[in-house]
Amino acid sequence: MLRSLILISFAACANAAVLPDQMGAFRKGPAAAVAAPDPALYAEYGLDAVEQADFISEDRRFTITAWKLKDSTGALGLYDVLRPADAKPSTVAKLAGATADGVTFAYGNYVFQIKGSVPGPGELEELFTHLHDLDQAPLPTLAFDLPEENLIPNSERYILGPEALQRFEPRIPPSVAAFHLGAEAQFGKYRTRKGTMAVLIFSYPTPNIARERLIELQKIAGAVAKRSGPLVAVTIDPANADDAERVLAKVQYRAVLTLNQKIPRNETQTFAKLILNIFVLAGVLIGICLIAGVGFGGFRVLARKMGKPVGDEGIIELHLTDKPEAAPATNK
Repeated sequence: MLRSLILISFAACANAAVLPDQMGAFRKGPAAAVAAPDPALYAEYGLDAVEQADFISEDRRFTITAWKLKDSTGALGLYDVLRPADAKPSTVAKLAGATADGVTFAYGNYVFQIKGSVPGPGELEELFTHLHDLDQAPLPTLAFDLPEENLIPNSERYILGPEALQRFEPRIPPSVAAFHLGAEAQFGKYRTRKGTMAVLIFSYPTPNIARERLIELQKIAGAVAKRSGPLVAVTIDPANADDAERVLAKVQYRAVLTLNQKIPRNETQTFAKLILNIFVLAGVLIGICLIAGVGFGGFRVLARKMGKPVGDEGIIELHLTDKPEAAPATNK
């Protein structure tokens, strides 16, 4: 029943329009149906819409398939799945892999796969400006925590839940991974002297949760695991225990601090602005006092000319310098 609902949901996504009608000199052809290779996995990554169409100019042609995800993290996960195993790094986007017949790349919460004559930067920029509900949130740092030495290119997979875990490392039960606690994981394969070795790095909200999960992961038969802060790295049944230790030892938690406050360029400019603001404020106050004084005086003069009373204008004088007359002396 659940799988049927996923298939129906995927079919509904396939009818959604994602691509613009024109990209530079290329005109969009009729949209084509897109099959669901793994509906449950795509749903876990947050698939929202998908569209495929041919774009044709006078002398060039390409086919583009666009997947819209709910956020950039889901796009990262789907990009890892769709990227061909023989892809080479491309400058089209930060996450991009090129092959002889096209390119696959992620942009925000979208994933694109182009087959044929790859459009230039101008056409791609026009494509990007037409994207709806674009989410360009920063990618999780966990995606780049796999040690690079001996890592098999394009073997990385970003895991958001039980479906992805079952596809890429079924020897770890979802209950042990504990996705309900906010876990995410980065998967990769390494070349060793005795074959390939799969490594998973789980990220948890706090080091305490990671410490608890480490104990549970170590209970799996053949598991070798270590913790670094809120990260837990694990490999199952490695062909060589020493190679496993070398790879896991390179997994280190790096705290990332983000400052949103704008830092002044230097203290001299800050002090100069402070002095300038003081003079401006003083000028404003003096101006207000002058205007109030002129207005008050003008009102009294105008009232006097019109014969209206303006209040008691008498002046009370204190004759402090006047000496009282001396009293006459009396003889007792």
